Amino acid sequence: MEKKHIITIAGRPGSGKSSTAKAVASQLGFQHFSSGDLFRAIGRDLGIDVLQANLNAEQNAEIDHLVDGRLRDIGANEDNKVIDSRTAWHWIPNSFKVFLDLDLEVAAKRILNTMDDDRLKSENLHRDPVEYAEVLKRRLESENRRYRNLYDIDPYDLSNYDLVIDTAKYDLMQVIEQVVNSYTIWAKS
Repeated sequence: MEKKHIITIAGRPGSGKSSTAKAVASQLGFQHFSSGDLFRAIGRDLGIDVLQANLNAEQNAEIDHLVDGRLRDIGANEDNKVIDSRTAWHWIPNSFKVFLDLDLEVAAKRILNTMDDDRLKSENLHRDPVEYAEVLKRRLESENRRYRNLYDIDPYDLSNYDLVIDTAKYDLMQVIEQVVNSYTIWAKS
């Protein structure tokens, strides 16, 4: 299978998927796509927050099929992309697959520090990091159930990835550098 000039970045919430993906795309001159942004936008159109959208998706796979269809389309028809998504590695197996790991309590603090009041309100959240870590845990459990039921995959199985980085150990610039350097080596091999 021919390698695509596509980097798929998965990871835990707050691990820096979006920030890393945007910066890597910019550095490489690639386009950026976020399946999380698409999922949240669909949820907003339905008048529900991201946790409720995840829980609803366990019973109704329509949102997942819309997002996953877009990912499959990118994999089949596009190149020079950096995608932050929990499942893009599965839909685009010939991509360079990255996983960004992070403890959920650290993640909750990071996310809450970057959220504006509009997003807090739209996702029905409070600023307590312990409470939000519990929300993140329920969200991950919901996603994992969905992905197992729909596709028999586990996005948190680190053997799925070409590169795994614990983002608690590195700042954003170091993570970006690791992704770009590892991708460059991978693309040439």
